[in-house]
Amino acid sequence: METTVNGEPRVLATDAALDLIAEIKRDHPDILFHQSGGCCDGSSPMCYPANEFMVGDSDVKLGEIGGVPVYISISQFEAWKHTQLIIDVVPGRGGMFSLDNGREKRFLTRSRLFGGGEACAVPDATVRTV
Repeated sequence: METTVNGEPRVLATDAALDLIAEIKRDHPDILFHQSGGCCDGSSPMCYPANEFMVGDSDVKLGEIGGVPVYISISQFEAWKHTQLIIDVVPGRGGMFSLDNGREKRFLTRSRLFGGGEACAVPDATVRTV
């Protein structure tokens, strides 16, 4: 699966998300994201130590943000394949098992349709592809 659509990355991160990733990596150098499917923690991007989360055959790698891989289940990917995910940060508590929990800020997935349509704007956030 390609990690870009027409040259655009499938997943991006805001500066705030990259800052939080760097903070988490100081405590847990090897991490990954998995886009939650919407159970107990809603549809938040969940951040785990890489050695504590088993990526399955039914998971799709969307790309990387801040040097961290981002995965999503194949069934959820089918629903979102025309959408670019933008990982951002907002005030609040992260998912129960996510590494952003207890930091008084949490990751949030925003999105936009590939081809220019905005599904959810990212106000006052700078988006980078690193």
